[in-house]
Amino acid sequence: MEPRGPARAAVLGPLLLLPLLLPQSGPAVSAQSAASACSQSSNRTCAECLRNVSCFWCKANNACLDYPVRKILPPRALCPLSSARWGVCWVNFEALIIAMSVVGGSLLLGITICCCCCCRKRKDRRSDEEEERAAREREERKVRQEERRAEMKSRHEEIRKKYGLFKEQNPYARFEN
Repeated sequence: MEPRGPARAAVLGPLLLLPLLLPQSGPAVSAQSAASACSQSSNRTCAECLRNVSCFWCKANNACLDYPVRKILPPRALCPLSSARWGVCWVNFEALIIAMSVVGGSLLLGITICCCCCCRKRKDRRSDEEEERAAREREERKVRQEERRAEMKSRHEEIRKKYGLFKEQNPYARFEN
């Protein structure tokens, strides 16, 4: 079901303004101008070629080529990785890939080690807290047991008094008289 009235205008309004917001030259014209800018820098220097971010320099044939945006790395048929330069002239793609993978691996390894260390410290803290809690509970049980013993002893004393079964200091003292 299609919206009608003001709801339809609210949905279609931004779509109608879209052609006004886009540049008049269009993306095809800008891509052609970037490719022509890259090809114009061929047989010059690497620095001149790399001024344009959408270009890369192939040292093997001294050509400034349009960077293949759809692929991360330029195909070998276009330029070998050891001869391709992008961003700066002194680093080739091979070295860049190796360096980035080493840096990325080191970061992942460092993060993993940090996480493991933090987990171990947290585990140690938990075990220390558990030990302290267990010690407190043992102490509380010991105190309660002592209280029960004292209570039982006092009850036994009361029963002995009630029935005249005192524990005398010297049980033979009764017979001396």
